[in-house]
Amino acid sequence: MKWQGRRGSDNIEDRRRMSRGGMVGGGGLGLVVVALLVWALGGDPMAVLQQGGGGGIATSGDVQLTEADQQAAEFVSVTLADTEEIWSRIFQEQLGRTYSPTTLVLFKQVTASPCGNASGATGPFYCPNDKKVYLDTDFFVTLRQQLGAGGDFAAAYVVAHEVGHHVQDELGILSQVNDVRQRSSEADSNALSVRIELQADCLAGLWARNAAEQFGSIEEGDIAEAMNAAAHIGDDTLQRNAGRRPMPDSFTHGTSEQRQRWFATGFKGGDITACDTFAAQAL
Repeated sequence: MKWQGRRGSDNIEDRRRMSRGGMVGGGGLGLVVVALLVWALGGDPMAVLQQGGGGGIATSGDVQLTEADQQAAEFVSVTLADTEEIWSRIFQEQLGRTYSPTTLVLFKQVTASPCGNASGATGPFYCPNDKKVYLDTDFFVTLRQQLGAGGDFAAAYVVAHEVGHHVQDELGILSQVNDVRQRSSEADSNALSVRIELQADCLAGLWARNAAEQFGSIEEGDIAEAMNAAAHIGDDTLQRNAGRRPMPDSFTHGTSEQRQRWFATGFKGGDITACDTFAAQAL
C-alpha cells in the first residue's frame, strides 16, 4: 500500500503516552484483567480488586514509544484520512448525505471508553456511545505474528472494517440492529452480529476499491493481504486454532469464507447497496 508521505487525518486522539497513567474503570472479568495488568506493571492487584466496579483505578508509568509505534501511528492516520475522503464522497454521491467522520483513539496497553475498557485483549473496536474507534497498534503485531496475517494492507483492512461500523452508525443501521439484538435470544443475537460484521467487511472492501481508483494506493498483493487477514480472523478458524470444534450458533463475526466473500463483494460491487447483508438470504 502506498501511504508514505501522504496526508494524515486530524481525527486522531493519541493516548499512547497516557495509557498506563489514565483512569480505567470496569468490573467483573474486565476488573480482573486490569488487576493482572497492574500486577504486571509492579502495582498491587489487590487494591484494584478491592475497589470493585466503582469509579476508576489509576496506574502509573510512562509509555515509551518506539520508531515502529510512530510509523504505525502515521500509517493509521493516512488510512483514516483515506476513509474520510472516500466515505464523504460516497455519502454525497450515492446517498445525498453528509458524512461525519469518526475519531480514532490510539492507545497502548489499556484505556477507558464509554463501551468498557479497551485493551490488547479486546482488540480494535468501534464504540457507538462516543462514535470513536479504539486501536492499540500492537494489534498489528498480533495480527502478523500470532494470526499469520501480515502486510500493511492487512492492517488497513482492520482500520477500514472498524470505520465501516461507524458508517453503519451514521446510517442508523447499528442502533436499529442492536435494539433488536437486546430483545433476541443469544443465538439470534449472534446471528445479527454476524450480519453486522460481514457488512463492515463489505464496506471495507468498498473502501479498498475506491482507494485504488481515487488514490492509486493499492499495490499488487494488497487485496490478497486483506483476504488473508479475513481468513485468519473468521470465527471457525479462530475456534479451530484454539482447539475447539467450531460452533456456528456462537459465531459473532462470520466464517473465514464469509468474511473473505463479503470483503470481495464490496471490492467488486462499487456501490454501498451491494453491502446489504440484512437482505441477503444466504451469507
